[in-house]
Amino acid sequence: MSVLVVGSLALDTIETPFGSVREAVGGSATYISAAASYFFSPIRVVGVVGGDFPQEGMTLLEERNIDLEGLEVIKSGKTFRWAGRYRYDLNERDTLSTDLNVFEKFDPKVPERYRKSKFVVLGNIDPVLQQRVLQQMENPRVVICDTMNYWIERKNKDLLETLRRINILVLNDSEARLLSKEPNLIKAGRVIRGMGPTVLIIKKGEHGALLLTESVTFSAPAYPMENIFDPTGAGDTFAGGLAGWLARTDDLSEENLKRAVIYGSTLASFCVEKFGVEGLRDLTYLQIQDRFRQFRELSRFDGD
Repeated sequence: MSVLVVGSLALDTIETPFGSVREAVGGSATYISAAASYFFSPIRVVGVVGGDFPQEGMTLLEERNIDLEGLEVIKSGKTFRWAGRYRYDLNERDTLSTDLNVFEKFDPKVPERYRKSKFVVLGNIDPVLQQRVLQQMENPRVVICDTMNYWIERKNKDLLETLRRINILVLNDSEARLLSKEPNLIKAGRVIRGMGPTVLIIKKGEHGALLLTESVTFSAPAYPMENIFDPTGAGDTFAGGLAGWLARTDDLSEENLKRAVIYGSTLASFCVEKFGVEGLRDLTYLQIQDRFRQFRELSRFDGD
């Protein structure tokens, strides 16, 4: 099954207590696409970059056989840039600068041959743009959406309209509480699912993830990491792994949704081991499967 990914491609400058990197290739579409590509589904990207987007970024995507017909290159413009600094508690970060550049006027145009893509992943962009993408699609089987505090607070009406048109929403615990106005995540899940998505996945960072449907509450563990260098893009990588597995299997059963959450967590655990997208660059499917099995063993136990 084909997967359409719409989001940002960026150059990130990142500081953590364990090192730093300047203008590394990043952005939600980059992480999502790279992660999803490991499941051998055709991946298609819609996004925009400036003429200064490095060839290594293009090569990374091309090496993963990602279709770039929908990537607009504005040669006279500059690529979206973000700079941030993480504290010793890597759940906390300070944004040092955000320069939207060509992304400020991004108007997603879905190429004709992309419009029948069965799986759509809407990265963390303006909900108005997310709706524009869906208006161009022809009956997708599954729409997966990400969002953030900024859109929940500043574009709430537009976000609610988007939520009525999607199947799976992925967001973190603080965003779930903000959107639902409920401190308890189980109650928050019930409220958010009432807004439209039938499946909700709440990321909890180092504490794993919650999968919530009408009949399932599944708590996935986090992989115990000894070395975490850079959490940038981990959430997008999670979404990419999730989408890639669902597209590969074309199976939305509750048991397979659980597997998809673990595959998303598996890819994210590789992402944080290196700066930027380097943790995803040279992975093999065998490595992914091996860590997936390790995840499975984390919470397996014998009953009486």
